[in-house]
Amino acid sequence: MENFLTNVAAVNDKVNGFAWGWFAIILLLGTGLTCTVITKCFQISHLKHWWTNTIATVFKKDTRTNKDKGAVSQFQALCTALAATIGTGNIAGVAAAICIGGPGAVVWMWIAAFLGMMTNYSENILGIYFRRKNAENEWSGGPMYYLKDGLGAYKGCKWIGKLLAVIFAIFAILASFGIGNMGQINKITLNIQSAFFSNVSTQTVGGVSIVNWIIGFVLMVIGGFIILGGLQRIASFAEKVVPFMAIVYVIGALIIAICNFKELGAMFAAIFRFAFGARALTGGIAGTALMLAIKNGCKRGIFSNEAGLGSSVMVHSNSNVIEPVKQGMWGIFEVFADTMIVCTMTAIVVLSSGFINLETGVVNEGVSDATLVAKAFGNVFGMAGEWFIAVAVLLFAFTTVLGWSHYGSKAVEYLFGITGAKIYRVFFVFMMISGAIMTSSLAWDISDTFNGLMMIPNLIGVLSLTPLVIKITKNYVDRNIKGKDIKPILSAFDDVQKEMEDKLKAEKENA
Repeated sequence: MENFLTNVAAVNDKVNGFAWGWFAIILLLGTGLTCTVITKCFQISHLKHWWTNTIATVFKKDTRTNKDKGAVSQFQALCTALAATIGTGNIAGVAAAICIGGPGAVVWMWIAAFLGMMTNYSENILGIYFRRKNAENEWSGGPMYYLKDGLGAYKGCKWIGKLLAVIFAIFAILASFGIGNMGQINKITLNIQSAFFSNVSTQTVGGVSIVNWIIGFVLMVIGGFIILGGLQRIASFAEKVVPFMAIVYVIGALIIAICNFKELGAMFAAIFRFAFGARALTGGIAGTALMLAIKNGCKRGIFSNEAGLGSSVMVHSNSNVIEPVKQGMWGIFEVFADTMIVCTMTAIVVLSSGFINLETGVVNEGVSDATLVAKAFGNVFGMAGEWFIAVAVLLFAFTTVLGWSHYGSKAVEYLFGITGAKIYRVFFVFMMISGAIMTSSLAWDISDTFNGLMMIPNLIGVLSLTPLVIKITKNYVDRNIKGKDIKPILSAFDDVQKEMEDKLKAEKENA
């Protein structure tokens, strides 16, 4: 087992160097900037509109209820997407970004998220526009479809669209076992061990503590019950757990911020000082520090909010929404809530804790990124704080596993059909136990690699279809904000367009 994992790590290091090279970073930020510019900075210029049409509608019946058998409600789609994004990336991922890239990584996480709002917006618009019903009358959408039917519709690009769609689907399946399974389960195991079994000596099986095996088995059984029940069961679980866990975590982080109020000024000074080229953490040159901050801020940011991956599109496409732009606006809120709120609160907790030297950016000895947040909570709340983080990581990471099981199944469905997706779900459940016995660094490295690999074909697709994003956005703004009486643009397919037009007409009549 040890030799096998060593070989896997060696191969992964080489692939990771490509997947997260400067080409990928520039592509990620460049796509977000492009989407921001072409929509005239929609996340700012139409702030009131998207806010009042997303989270402000959460208590409206139409937002939370769903009558379509093959769909989920808009709120359920958001919660399932957030279930997949609000995971260990918001806790251990932010801590890792700061430990490796310094406090300045936080700024690059914010920049990537600000631009990522419009990347996610564009992805969701394309996902809704190109979605279609499968043999079980369930919506199927995602980058596979807008690569094949969107990019592939350009003259001479048919084979390119099909090839990139297949490549994306393959990487999405592999990523579902990295970011969506092994990485999450691994962090759950480490935090439970640290909080509850740090002073307990246990037997080993195959060189791995029996505690790890037990945790992995229990999570596998619970996960199997939910995952094998399909999207409806996953969405039902997510809408109950995700809002609760996010609110409780943010409240806990706010209490810590208040307790460490005196450190906040120095903390924000360090964040911006290290973001743009302060000396490297270990005494290197400024350029090295800047590269570390940018790479780790962007990597951990996308690990957290997934803007640019194209993953969350696969659940947003299952929404019962009619207007592509409306689901795009939910995508804006998704990134805002995940990174601007939850990740920022984690950064404040970490940097105000005293475990990181704000002058040098160096982490204190004896503290690792895996347990940094738990120790910071423990400083204020005692052992109860460490227990709280263990439970928070459990819920955050476990819901991520549930969300990604759907993403992976949709990618498999694209390649092998519905039967293949059902077989995948069973295999995905059994693989959960592997995350409990893997080393932390390998689990995260594999996750990073597949993130980068699936990101590249998706962003190529989004960039190539920006004229369509402009057209759909302008059509929506003209109709719903400027009040023009023009035909809506709702789907790439005539039958779906007609169905959505009828629903939109009925919706307006009942309003």
